[in-house]
Amino acid sequence: MAEPLLNMEKSVLIIYTGGTIGMKTNPETGSLAPFNFGQIETEVPELKKLGIKVDTYTFDPVIDSSNVSPEQWVLLARIVKERYHAYDGFVVLHGTDTMSYTASAFSFMMQNLDKPVIFTGSQIPIGILRTDGKENLITAIEIAAARRDGKAIVPEVCIYFENKLFRANRTSKANADHFNAFRSYNYPPLAEAGIDIHYNDSFIRKVDAFLPSFDIVERLCCDVQIIRLFPGLSESMLHAMLHVPGLKGVVLETYGSGNAPVYPWFLNELQDAVRRGIVILNVTQCNAGTVNMDLYDTGQLLRQLGVVSGKDLTTEAAVTKLMYLLGGAFTERQIAEQLSVSIRGEQS
Repeated sequence: MAEPLLNMEKSVLIIYTGGTIGMKTNPETGSLAPFNFGQIETEVPELKKLGIKVDTYTFDPVIDSSNVSPEQWVLLARIVKERYHAYDGFVVLHGTDTMSYTASAFSFMMQNLDKPVIFTGSQIPIGILRTDGKENLITAIEIAAARRDGKAIVPEVCIYFENKLFRANRTSKANADHFNAFRSYNYPPLAEAGIDIHYNDSFIRKVDAFLPSFDIVERLCCDVQIIRLFPGLSESMLHAMLHVPGLKGVVLETYGSGNAPVYPWFLNELQDAVRRGIVILNVTQCNAGTVNMDLYDTGQLLRQLGVVSGKDLTTEAAVTKLMYLLGGAFTERQIAEQLSVSIRGEQS
């Protein structure tokens, strides 16, 4: 743990897990390598002007986001829990490729959260002249420390990127090349940063005045998979995917508003899976919009088989919500009920 930069009233912990934002050019080799986040004030001297006490914690070793797993999610959650009462908020620096998965999972793992946990990163390393990392980092810290009437303005797990703050479990990475890498297609930004940071208060989740103590969930079930429908999906392939040993949950990416083929073999495979206790959650392949299983006959057939509507869940939120629910002490009926309602603002 690095020494605090400033001994100010507000305090934020930066947790660097890995990713592009923490890279700089090695002058000897010319290659990119992680820099020492204990010296973050050297790389981003603007932090000294924020008037916020900033501490840092770096994963050892740092993790490329393509290698991030639920084990790292649990480790990250423990870091936040152990330091929860010492800081006003947390900024998690993470690679962009799987950030929406990690941040969505985090939203379910954080119980009774009343402080900001802001994920951010960059498309260009912070040690490169044209980096987007400095603005993302500075504004994420400001948001993590922002309080009004003694309470956090945004007591949620969020992603901040390119001037916009999104609810984490509403996001998907939408662009690999541009600075505005993330989108929240079905929910408005929680804040937008221009000359000032404008908070969209009506869209921010409110904290219960009688909130129990903060805690984390560590048990996640990874026996889930995504099945994306496409013309030409064969019976043998679907059968194989639904008979993976230990499978407990499926995110079924359907067409449009939740439609799927009505071939007898297709419906029989889904019905058999449901009878075997596998939870099947229906989400749309479309970036925006929602599943409505009452709109067409095909959707109604899925509902009659026991397939659960995921409404406007992103795939990332659907997968991680299933992991969270299947890992808990819930009955099949309770899981189906929890999937049908919003528990962290993840669906409309």
